[in-house]
Amino acid sequence: MPGVVDALTRSVMITIFVFAMMLMVDCINVLSNGRMESLIKGGRWRQYAVVSFLGATPGCLGAFMNVSFYVHGLLTFGAMVGGMIATSGDAAYVMLSLFPGRALLLFGILFVLGIGFARLTDLIAPFFKIVPCQECKLQEVHPDEKFALFRPLVRSFSGRSFLRMSLLFILVLFVIAIGTGIIGPDAWGGERITFLILIVLAIMIIASVSDHYLKDHIWSHILRKHLWRVFLWTFFALLFIDIGFGYGNLAEFVKSQMAWILIVSAVVGMIPGSGPHLVFVMMFASGMVPFSVLFTSSFVQDGHGILPLLSYAPRDSLIIKMFNLVFGLTVGLILYSIGL
Repeated sequence: MPGVVDALTRSVMITIFVFAMMLMVDCINVLSNGRMESLIKGGRWRQYAVVSFLGATPGCLGAFMNVSFYVHGLLTFGAMVGGMIATSGDAAYVMLSLFPGRALLLFGILFVLGIGFARLTDLIAPFFKIVPCQECKLQEVHPDEKFALFRPLVRSFSGRSFLRMSLLFILVLFVIAIGTGIIGPDAWGGERITFLILIVLAIMIIASVSDHYLKDHIWSHILRKHLWRVFLWTFFALLFIDIGFGYGNLAEFVKSQMAWILIVSAVVGMIPGSGPHLVFVMMFASGMVPFSVLFTSSFVQDGHGILPLLSYAPRDSLIIKMFNLVFGLTVGLILYSIGL
């Protein structure tokens, strides 16, 4: 029972961190809408760098933008492969909450490799007779949405809704609980201060955004589509590891079969979604697997980023995943062989 409570508490803290980060990234994405397209209309190396950067940003929004550019005929096939290599999906938020320094290092490596493998893919794609996706109106853009995002903080309470007030009430409770040490870090330090700053920023955003943004972006997208999955996968991954440590020989088994664990992490990365990847994130955070396993899983998986392309070009999606699987296993096994 104590293991369940501990896993539940840590899962709640991680989920709150993920929510605050997703909220800020989503706001930045809306406010910068339309500016990224002009950046990719240049040389191929610029295109590779931009799509890899978008992929390396936490969450799936950058990957969704890359898919939109690709189906509009603005990206090469190699650029799409590179962008998906750099993408870690919602798992990026969890990694930032558990091991921020190593997570940023991982994102940086994936960003650089995304550029390199994008170029390599474009060089070899003609030999496989791969034709990039043709233009299609897959994603509807609302260019005026950014002007309706924020409104004055005081005015927002004149038209307060039950959803807005409920979210604000819950977040204020978390500020009190974390500030007093009921949940989260036991003492004041960088971790507690970071959590509080993020939650306060989330409170400011929720208190000031338009009703449209609150309903369509925060409620319908972040909460209903993403956050509950992050919580459940995090909770069960933590519980699985706690039980494995406490009642079984999970650590010994993993260490004795590490090469197979790395291969499994790559195969699991083929699944479109961040949830299964969190198992390897938690195993790395607990010291059960080396960096090469986390790297391989992160390299191959791309969260929900590939899903929009699956609905329009399933063949392209499968080929992209196969390229990432081969590249990821190759680099991952090299890292494992040198002891990383």
